[in-house]
Amino acid sequence: MSREHEGKRVVVYPNYIDSGKTRKLGRKISIADTIPNPKIDEILRAAEKLGLEPQVEKASYPREWWSTDKRVVVLKRGSKLKTLRLIASEIKRLREKY
Repeated sequence: MSREHEGKRVVVYPNYIDSGKTRKLGRKISIADTIPNPKIDEILRAAEKLGLEPQVEKASYPREWWSTDKRVVVLKRGSKLKTLRLIASEIKRLREKY
């Protein structure tokens, strides 16, 4: 079963790929694929490198509504989880580089 993802966008909050968060606190991908303390600028840079046309928006993560934070909206590459894994792996690669 194939799904059409072209042109669709997905929201990426740092919690989704943070190794310091539990699933209950918002982590979406397995702990092996996550990174510690991802920053918005890292997510933005990784998404740009992957050609996902990122857009930064000011919005609080719903489970942490009191926090003033941002989110990144990117083009989907496959499923949402696949897109999150791509971004997290690119951030890992970028961190190793510096």
